[in-house]
Amino acid sequence: MLAEYKANAWVALLSGQIEKAFSEARHGDLTTWKEVIHNLPLIEPSIRKIDKDKVTIGCVEDLGQYSPMQLKSCLQKLHPWRKGPYKLFGINIDAEWRSDLKWNRLAEQITSLQNRLVLDVGCGNGYYCWRMLGTGAKMVVGIDPTLLSNLQFQAIRKLYGEAPVYVLPIGIEDVPYGLRVFDTVFSMGVFYHRRSPIDHLMELRDCLRAGGELVLETLVIDGWQGDVLLPQDRYARMRNVWFIPGYETLIGWMQRCGFINIRLVDVTKTTVDEQRSTEWMRFHSLQDFLDPDNPDLTVEGLPAPVRAIIIANVK
Repeated sequence: MLAEYKANAWVALLSGQIEKAFSEARHGDLTTWKEVIHNLPLIEPSIRKIDKDKVTIGCVEDLGQYSPMQLKSCLQKLHPWRKGPYKLFGINIDAEWRSDLKWNRLAEQITSLQNRLVLDVGCGNGYYCWRMLGTGAKMVVGIDPTLLSNLQFQAIRKLYGEAPVYVLPIGIEDVPYGLRVFDTVFSMGVFYHRRSPIDHLMELRDCLRAGGELVLETLVIDGWQGDVLLPQDRYARMRNVWFIPGYETLIGWMQRCGFINIRLVDVTKTTVDEQRSTEWMRFHSLQDFLDPDNPDLTVEGLPAPVRAIIIANVK
């Protein structure tokens, strides 16, 4: 379908990119994960509902002789589930992130996605991609190099059935420069993982058509113009956090990169109600990353996570 949008430069590369990403040598569990997808039942769901809190596919009665416990056991082999929630044939996937809370903070702020071509950068298992489809997007393309996230999306899509939603196992650096075809581009929870924040903004800009909209969600600090936190080692026990700017600094960077109509629409402190361990993500989560004596600090003594949503356009 991308060829219909004059994205031929990318279409020509995609088959090779996907084949390379899914090479058996890339991850020792890849064969197991593929078997999980293969073993999932092919069932026509009686419900396909994408509402304000979860993505719902089917109900228990649709399963027939395939038991809910079989389905749950199958899906838990794709642990850990980072983004959700999903309700799949009666099975509630309570993921680490209550991603619906973030979606509800931005849904009324963005330009309507009705009939728009959308790119979700760093999409994880595609939770937001489904939410974008649910608000009327014509087609949604998610990209994320994490193979487990891709396989989780494939599991959900097999249960959902055909839909104009795709998740590709690549990063934004694999998207051809200057593509400029998407009406809306989302980058949520990605910016602070990039070694070069300016390059990331330029990559996002060059995916957008003239007049297109960027929805950028990232960690920020409280500070003046020019203030940036550069963790010396880890941030909230994450090694790959590079730059956390003040939102005024971030807006200045966006202006320098050619974005216009820049508006800060939300600043929210992350809480353990939004990010936590569950039976679907049994590793450490936010409560383990904060100072036990002062929840305003991380275990490293840095400001606890605060996230901002900034919306902008390109000329």
